[in-house]
Formats: sequence, structure tokens, C-alpha cells
Amino acid sequence: MLNLRPVLLVTGALVAALGAAMLIPMTADLSSADAVHRADWTAFAVGAMAAIFIGGGAAAASWGPISSIGIREGFLLTGASWFALVIFAAIPLALGGLEIGFVDALFEATSGLTTTGSTIVTHLDDAPPGALLWRSMLQWFGGVGIIIMAFAVLPALKVGGMQIFKSEAWDTSEKFIANAANYSVALSAIYVFFTALCFVMLWAFGMPAWDAINHSMTTVATGGFSTRDASLGAFIGIGRGPIDLVVTAFMIIGSLPFGIFLAALLRGAWSRLFTDSQIQFFLAIVAGLTVIMMAQVLHMFDNVDLFTAFRLAIFNVVSVLTGTGYATTDYNAWGPFAVGFFFCIMFIGGCAGSTSCGMKIFRLQVALAALVIYAKRLAHPNGVFVARYNQRPLTDDVFVSVLSFFFVYFATFASLAVVLSGLGLDTLTAISSAGTAIANVGPGLGPVVGPAGNFASLPDAAKLAMSAGMLLGRLEFFTILVILTPAFWRG
Repeated sequence: MLNLRPVLLVTGALVAALGAAMLIPMTADLSSADAVHRADWTAFAVGAMAAIFIGGGAAAASWGPISSIGIREGFLLTGASWFALVIFAAIPLALGGLEIGFVDALFEATSGLTTTGSTIVTHLDDAPPGALLWRSMLQWFGGVGIIIMAFAVLPALKVGGMQIFKSEAWDTSEKFIANAANYSVALSAIYVFFTALCFVMLWAFGMPAWDAINHSMTTVATGGFSTRDASLGAFIGIGRGPIDLVVTAFMIIGSLPFGIFLAALLRGAWSRLFTDSQIQFFLAIVAGLTVIMMAQVLHMFDNVDLFTAFRLAIFNVVSVLTGTGYATTDYNAWGPFAVGFFFCIMFIGGCAGSTSCGMKIFRLQVALAALVIYAKRLAHPNGVFVARYNQRPLTDDVFVSVLSFFFVYFATFASLAVVLSGLGLDTLTAISSAGTAIANVGPGLGPVVGPAGNFASLPDAAKLAMSAGMLLGRLEFFTILVILTPAFWRG
């Protein structure tokens, strides 16, 4: 029998906290010098009252100590809380000065909380400050939320091979709530520190304070929302300093496993920042892909020097690879090779336990280990071979879990692409939109949803389908899919 009380309590408390957070962008609107923007505060006031009243009421009605949460309640809590947060986060966007409908607001809120970065908002340069700040805050909340979920929830639920991280920073058993409470504060403190450091460096290199606040949140969260239509390209130029390199560095930091930062602080295990196989593999991929794209940029443009090619290559490679989705230029103009290249790498993602999205580096390592072991067993049928990850043996249940994840990942991507094609999108737009939703990347490919466009022109049904895809991708598929099975609700 499902115990719904802890689900209502935690979900209600999170919604109420979200409502309290709406007071910050409300204050930003009230402080605006523009009278039209100042009037936008009422949207956040209404949203805050709705979230605090409904969320607080649900929490109060189910109030009481929670000693533990079982596996089934963990699945339901994860899905219910993210769905509720998306719904309530959309309210001020729908009521405010962006002048968008609720479907568009839902798409924007989902893109924010899942740190996807796809947007339907145009004229960002003239948008109300409260709405811009709220979009950035949603991505920042989503980033820290996915870190805590990756270390407190997914390992206990054994989703997609995450069980190999059960002892990464602390023991996560079925009673994971107490452990999550003990360590979520420390993880959040590390997250806040990197965000503050990013802000200081962006500001120091010439980005205006307002823009630096927003971009520091969306950079460390590897989210990609910007305050300008030209994205980060608006701040690249003479006298601005190497802002793109600063952002690149913090996108990489956001894509590293925060559990290792935590272990370094609590246990003094600083060497793991350099010896962890997942980090080594990730940085090797970044280096290799950057070299390939540097060669492409130098081949396409005769007037580009080596350092400029490096800056263009590493920024856009890291932005797409980590699922951040910032743009400094329209890489669709770099030739068909670049289009295919960026489409492929958008699925990779960063490390497990980071703010990044995609398939995650450790799953590629596990899949490669499974491939090597299979090849060895074919060559030596009587041999005994053991695959390892970070010097620890991998069990068969990890292989099954990871390979099942790959199957569901690409089956969902293909299904979403077919749905979007059926809704009238051209082939390139449909395929890249499905990919960017499932991989939580941001911009797609082509003139419609590429780095120079956005998703405003898509039909409402396509936006709803993509919103579902973004949630599925961010919550690692099985977290949602298992709730939809009849067996989950029986006994």
C-alpha cells in the first residue's frame, strides 16, 4: 500500500518554497525604473499566493515526522514534485509581461527547471526584469535539485545504473531521506560558492552586474537561459574580456560530479578530482572534440586565427556537450559537418551527479566496458573477465540497467521525433527538437530552432510534447515510466 502522506508533505513544502522564491523577482519588478515593467509584480504576487496557499495547505494537512520513504514512494515523490513545480512555476510567466499563453509558459518553465534552455521568449533585451530573473532562478533551482536527486534518490531507486554511486558521498539505502537531508546542505553550499565565484569573474571581466547575476546562475546550472536575444554573443567583443572562456570554465565545473567536490571537502580526497575515471574521460572527450571542431573552423574560415578558432570551438563544444545551450555564433553556418557533429554530441552530456544532462559519461564507460568484455568472451569462451569502473567491479545488474537506459533513451527520442513530424514540423526541426528535448540541450538545428532562432513558432501540441520529453529526459525516464505501469499501483 502506497503511503501518500510523505509525498504530499514533501511536494507541498517544495511548492510553498517555490512560492516564497517568487517574491524575489516580484521585488525586481517593483524596483524597475520602467513603469510598464513595474506593473508586472502582480503576476508574481498571484503566483506566490497560489503556490504558498496550495503547497502550504498540502504540507500542513500531511504534517508529521517522516522516518523513511520506500522505493515506490520515492518514484512517486520524484515525479509528483517535479510536475507540481513546473505547473506553479509557469503561473507568473503566463500572467506577466511576457504576454504568452499558459502552454508557452509551461514550456518555458519546464525548460527552466529541467535546465534545458529552449525558449519561446522573443525580445529578451526588453523583457521585464522579474521574468528574466525568474527564468534564471528556475534553472538554478533545477541544477541543484538534479544534483541532490542524483546522489540521494536515483542510486536508491537503481535508475539507469546509478546504483554504482550508492557510496559516492554517503550511503543511500531505501531510507534515503535522512541521508539526503544531512548532505544536501553541503552540496548546496558548494553550488552557491561556484555560482558566486562565477558572478564575480563575469562582473570583473566586464559583464554588467544584472546580466552577471543571471548568467552565473544559468552557467553553473548548465541551463543556458540568457538575458539577451543574442545569448552570450551579446557580451563577446572588444573591451569585454574573455567572458566566453570564463563561462566555458564554469560550464565544465557544473558538469563535474559534485559528490567528488563534497568528498574532497569532507574527507580531504582532493586527488579524486584528477584520478576519477569519469572526470578523466569527460575532459578527454572535451579536448578531442575541441580539436576536431578547431580544424573545422580553420577549414571553413580563412581569416580566423588559431586562438579565435580555439575559443569558438571549445565554447560551442562545451555548451552543446554539457547541454547548456549558450551561443556566441550560429554554428549552422560552419558547414554540414558541424551540423551533424553538434547533433551527435548533444546526447553525450556531462558526469553523473552534475548539473549537466544527456546520457552521462559513466554510462558510456559502462557500455564500452560491456563491449570489451563481450569481445573478450567471444575470443576466449572459457576465460573469466571482470569489468571495472573506478577500480570497482561492475555487476550484471549495472550492465542491464545501463543498456536498458540506452534503449529507452533512443526509443523515446525516436518516438518524440515521429510525433513532432506528425504535428507538421519539417524533418530537421522535428529530429533536432526531439533531441534537444530528450537531451535537455536548448537550441536545436536549422533556421527555425537553431542557435539563431527559438521555439515560439512551434504549434502548442509540439510544445506540450517537448515539455513531456524534457521532463522524461531530466528525470532519467524510468523515474516517470515506472509510475505509468499498472504494477506500480497494485498492492
